[in-house]
Amino acid sequence: MSEVTPTRSVVLELRNEQRAMREGYVFLDEKCLLLAAEIVAELDRYAALARAVRQASEEATWALVAAVARHGLDGLQLYPAGDLGEARLEQRQRSLMGVRLVDAAFVAPLASRPPAIDASPEAERCRIACLALVDRATALAAVTGNLERLSFEYQRSLRRARALADVLLPELTRVAVELETRLEELEQEDAIWMSRAAGSR
Repeated sequence: MSEVTPTRSVVLELRNEQRAMREGYVFLDEKCLLLAAEIVAELDRYAALARAVRQASEEATWALVAAVARHGLDGLQLYPAGDLGEARLEQRQRSLMGVRLVDAAFVAPLASRPPAIDASPEAERCRIACLALVDRATALAAVTGNLERLSFEYQRSLRRARALADVLLPELTRVAVELETRLEELEQEDAIWMSRAAGSR
Protein backbone atom coordinates (compact mmCIF):
# COMPACT_ATOMS: atom_id res chain seq x y z
CA MET A 1 0.00 0.00 0.00
CA SER A 2 1.12 3.55 -0.71
CA GLU A 3 2.30 5.70 2.20
CA VAL A 4 0.80 8.85 0.62
CA THR A 5 -2.11 10.33 2.57
CA PRO A 6 -5.24 9.93 0.40
CA THR A 7 -6.71 13.35 -0.37
CA ARG A 8 -8.50 14.74 -3.42
CA SER A 9 -5.62 17.14 -4.13
CA VAL A 10 -3.09 14.27 -4.11
CA VAL A 11 -5.26 12.25 -6.49
CA LEU A 12 -5.65 15.24 -8.82
CA GLU A 13 -1.89 15.80 -8.72
CA LEU A 14 -1.29 12.15 -9.64
CA ARG A 15 -3.77 12.39 -12.52
CA ASN A 16 -2.01 15.51 -13.81
CA GLU A 17 1.31 13.70 -13.56
CA GLN A 18 -0.20 10.78 -15.50
CA ARG A 19 -1.35 13.16 -18.23
CA ALA A 20 2.11 14.73 -18.44
CA MET A 21 3.73 11.28 -18.67
CA ARG A 22 1.34 10.22 -21.44
CA GLU A 23 2.19 13.40 -23.36
CA GLY A 24 5.88 12.66 -22.82
CA TYR A 25 5.36 9.14 -24.13
CA VAL A 26 3.55 10.42 -27.24
CA PHE A 27 6.38 12.91 -27.86
CA LEU A 28 9.05 10.21 -27.49
CA ASP A 29 7.09 7.85 -29.75
CA GLU A 30 6.85 10.51 -32.47
CA LYS A 31 10.54 11.34 -31.99
CA CYS A 32 11.45 7.68 -32.52
CA LEU A 33 9.41 7.62 -35.76
CA LEU A 34 11.16 10.75 -37.07
CA LEU A 35 14.59 9.41 -36.11
CA ALA A 36 13.84 6.05 -37.74
CA ALA A 37 12.78 7.78 -40.97
CA GLU A 38 16.00 9.82 -40.98
CA ILE A 39 18.06 6.68 -40.29
CA VAL A 40 16.49 5.02 -43.35
CA ALA A 41 17.27 8.10 -45.48
CA GLU A 42 20.87 8.20 -44.22
CA LEU A 43 21.26 4.47 -44.88
CA ASP A 44 20.22 5.08 -48.49
CA ARG A 45 22.82 7.85 -48.73
CA TYR A 46 25.40 5.58 -47.09
CA ALA A 47 24.76 2.81 -49.63
CA ALA A 48 25.08 5.24 -52.57
CA LEU A 49 28.25 6.81 -51.16
CA ALA A 50 29.77 3.39 -50.37
CA ARG A 51 29.26 2.43 -54.02
CA ALA A 52 30.85 5.73 -55.08
CA VAL A 53 33.83 5.11 -52.76
CA ARG A 54 34.33 1.60 -54.16
CA GLN A 55 34.19 2.94 -57.71
CA ALA A 56 36.57 5.82 -56.89
CA SER A 57 38.91 3.35 -55.17
CA GLU A 58 38.97 1.13 -58.25
CA GLU A 59 39.60 4.14 -60.50
CA ALA A 60 42.41 5.37 -58.24
CA THR A 61 43.93 1.88 -58.16
CA TRP A 62 43.95 1.54 -61.95
CA ALA A 63 45.26 5.09 -62.33
CA LEU A 64 48.07 4.24 -59.91
CA VAL A 65 48.83 1.05 -61.83
CA ALA A 66 49.03 3.03 -65.09
CA ALA A 67 51.23 5.72 -63.50
CA VAL A 68 53.60 3.11 -62.02
CA ALA A 69 53.74 1.34 -65.38
CA ARG A 70 54.70 4.63 -67.05
CA HIS A 71 57.17 5.99 -64.48
CA GLY A 72 58.11 3.05 -62.31
CA LEU A 73 57.63 3.16 -58.53
CA ASP A 74 60.79 5.21 -57.93
CA GLY A 75 59.94 7.65 -60.70
CA LEU A 76 56.40 8.15 -59.41
CA GLN A 77 57.69 8.80 -55.89
CA LEU A 78 59.78 11.65 -57.34
CA TYR A 79 56.86 13.09 -59.30
CA PRO A 80 56.11 16.61 -57.91
CA ALA A 81 53.11 16.64 -55.60
CA GLY A 82 50.40 19.27 -55.76
CA ASP A 83 50.20 21.82 -52.95
CA LEU A 84 47.28 20.97 -50.64
CA GLY A 85 47.74 24.13 -48.58
CA GLU A 86 44.44 25.48 -49.92
CA ALA A 87 42.55 22.22 -49.40
CA ARG A 88 39.69 22.50 -46.93
CA LEU A 89 36.93 20.49 -45.36
CA GLU A 90 33.53 22.01 -46.10
CA GLN A 91 30.80 21.13 -43.63
CA ARG A 92 27.10 21.90 -43.63
CA GLN A 93 25.35 21.19 -40.35
CA ARG A 94 21.68 20.59 -39.67
CA SER A 95 19.71 19.31 -36.71
CA LEU A 96 16.89 16.82 -36.26
CA MET A 97 15.26 16.56 -32.84
CA GLY A 98 18.49 17.79 -31.24
CA VAL A 99 20.72 15.37 -33.19
CA ARG A 100 23.53 17.11 -35.09
CA LEU A 101 23.79 15.96 -38.71
CA VAL A 102 26.72 16.88 -40.93
CA ASP A 103 27.29 16.88 -44.69
CA ALA A 104 30.98 17.13 -45.55
CA ALA A 105 33.12 17.51 -48.65
CA PHE A 106 36.87 17.66 -49.23
CA VAL A 107 37.70 20.56 -51.52
CA ALA A 108 41.21 20.65 -53.00
CA PRO A 109 41.76 23.03 -55.89
CA LEU A 110 44.20 21.72 -58.48
CA ALA A 111 47.04 23.83 -57.19
CA SER A 112 50.15 24.79 -59.05
CA ARG A 113 53.19 22.59 -58.54
CA PRO A 114 56.74 22.44 -59.80
CA PRO A 115 56.90 21.15 -63.39
CA ALA A 116 57.71 17.46 -63.72
CA ILE A 117 60.75 16.41 -65.69
CA ASP A 118 58.80 13.58 -67.26
CA ALA A 119 55.22 14.82 -67.10
CA SER A 120 52.53 12.35 -68.12
CA PRO A 121 48.73 12.18 -68.33
CA GLU A 122 48.89 8.91 -66.35
CA ALA A 123 50.42 10.64 -63.33
CA GLU A 124 47.92 13.50 -63.56
CA ARG A 125 45.01 11.07 -63.76
CA CYS A 126 46.39 9.27 -60.70
CA ARG A 127 46.56 12.52 -58.73
CA ILE A 128 43.00 13.54 -59.73
CA ALA A 129 41.63 10.05 -59.02
CA CYS A 130 43.19 10.03 -55.54
CA LEU A 131 41.70 13.45 -54.72
CA ALA A 132 38.29 12.22 -55.91
CA LEU A 133 38.62 9.17 -53.64
CA VAL A 134 39.39 11.37 -50.63
CA ASP A 135 36.34 13.53 -51.44
CA ARG A 136 33.99 10.51 -51.64
CA ALA A 137 35.46 9.01 -48.47
CA THR A 138 34.97 12.32 -46.63
CA ALA A 139 31.26 12.38 -47.52
CA LEU A 140 30.92 8.74 -46.48
CA ALA A 141 32.61 9.43 -43.14
CA ALA A 142 30.15 12.26 -42.43
CA VAL A 143 27.16 10.01 -43.14
CA THR A 144 28.66 7.29 -40.94
CA GLY A 145 28.90 9.79 -38.07
CA ASN A 146 25.28 10.83 -38.69
CA LEU A 147 24.14 7.22 -38.46
CA GLU A 148 26.04 6.70 -35.20
CA ARG A 149 24.46 9.78 -33.59
CA LEU A 150 20.98 8.98 -34.90
CA SER A 151 21.22 5.39 -33.70
CA PHE A 152 22.38 6.47 -30.23
CA GLU A 153 19.52 9.00 -29.88
CA TYR A 154 16.96 6.52 -31.23
CA GLN A 155 18.00 3.86 -28.71
CA ARG A 156 17.96 6.38 -25.86
CA SER A 157 14.51 7.72 -26.81
CA LEU A 158 13.18 4.18 -27.23
CA ARG A 159 14.43 3.20 -23.75
CA ARG A 160 12.77 6.28 -22.23
CA ALA A 161 9.48 5.61 -24.04
CA ARG A 162 9.49 1.99 -22.85
CA ALA A 163 10.29 3.05 -19.29
CA LEU A 164 7.32 5.42 -19.34
CA ALA A 165 4.93 2.91 -20.94
CA ASP A 166 6.02 -0.23 -19.09
CA VAL A 167 7.15 1.01 -15.67
CA LEU A 168 6.33 4.57 -14.66
CA LEU A 169 2.80 4.94 -16.07
CA PRO A 170 1.52 1.57 -14.76
CA GLU A 171 3.00 2.30 -11.32
CA LEU A 172 1.50 5.77 -11.23
CA THR A 173 -1.88 4.40 -12.35
CA ARG A 174 -1.74 1.73 -9.64
CA VAL A 175 -0.96 4.32 -6.93
CA ALA A 176 -3.72 6.66 -8.17
CA VAL A 177 -6.34 3.86 -8.21
CA GLU A 178 -5.20 2.71 -4.76
CA LEU A 179 -5.49 6.24 -3.35
CA GLU A 180 -8.93 6.76 -4.91
CA THR A 181 -10.12 3.49 -3.41
CA ARG A 182 -8.78 4.42 0.05
CA LEU A 183 -10.29 7.89 -0.27
CA GLU A 184 -13.72 6.43 -1.11
CA GLU A 185 -13.46 4.08 1.87
CA LEU A 186 -12.59 6.99 4.17
CA GLU A 187 -15.46 9.07 2.80
CA GLN A 188 -17.87 6.17 3.34
CA GLU A 189 -16.60 5.74 6.91
CA ASP A 190 -17.06 9.49 7.52
CA ALA A 191 -20.59 9.34 6.09
CA ILE A 192 -21.51 6.34 8.29
CA TRP A 193 -20.01 8.03 11.35
CA MET A 194 -21.89 11.28 10.65
CA SER A 195 -25.21 9.47 10.09
CA ARG A 196 -24.74 7.55 13.35
CA ALA A 197 -23.80 10.74 15.17
CA ALA A 198 -26.89 12.49 13.78
CA GLY A 199 -29.13 9.50 14.74
CA SER A 200 -27.86 9.45 18.32
CA ARG A 201 -29.02 13.03 18.97
